[in-house]
Amino acid sequence: MALPPWLLGWLKETARPGLNQFLARYSLVGDPVVFDSNLFAWTKALEENWESIRAEAQTLVEMRDALQGFHEVSPYQSRISKGDSWKTVWLYGFGYRSDVVCELCPVTARLVADIPELQSAFFSMLSPGTHIPAHSGVYKGLINCHLALLVPRERERCRIRVSDQVLTWQPGKTFVFDDTNEHEVWNDTEEERVVLLVQIHRPFRSPGRELSRLFLRALKHTAYLRVPLRNVKHFDREFRNFVTKRGLLPARVR
Repeated sequence: MALPPWLLGWLKETARPGLNQFLARYSLVGDPVVFDSNLFAWTKALEENWESIRAEAQTLVEMRDALQGFHEVSPYQSRISKGDSWKTVWLYGFGYRSDVVCELCPVTARLVADIPELQSAFFSMLSPGTHIPAHSGVYKGLINCHLALLVPRERERCRIRVSDQVLTWQPGKTFVFDDTNEHEVWNDTEEERVVLLVQIHRPFRSPGRELSRLFLRALKHTAYLRVPLRNVKHFDREFRNFVTKRGLLPARVR
């Protein structure tokens, strides 16, 4: 069910800002641009196991040509994702679990499955010389976390700006931020940058919790989420054939 353009415009320009202001008042973790990772106990398990997660991510990086660009998952991201510069591999997302990716990455799959209120989890890969233009997330009901896995040696040249804060990735470390703030990413190095991106439901007290879930349920009935879900499922079928032919899946799950 695609929303008509006039309704999409109203949601973006009028309803969404009011919704986000309302949700910010009921957030149980405040409304900072960047959060203290210690507010989210599960980040510790990611950091403690980051080398195992990195090894699984490296296996996928070696198959980069077979992976989807972010805009191939979600055509609505074509303004900020083009060509082969930004690849994504989804374990969880859009209400769907990718069995083939979870089979290839069992440690990562187990760790993210244990995260309370998980919405999505995927590997995000940026090629050398990539710039992701300034953009903002949809609504404050979700919070993003990056676990840095492969970080260029020239760290200061690989960075993300979230509102007025500029951050760099540190291998094995997480940072958590509110992506409804304008953010922009640069990889001005000659090396790949890879993170595990985890998205969770923001904790709210009532009635913020109920309104947030209602909004997300409504969004799932629109093309904005239904098209990416369809594309991820299609990729999974093709990707399973790809890795099976190359003998990359454990024998018991082929």
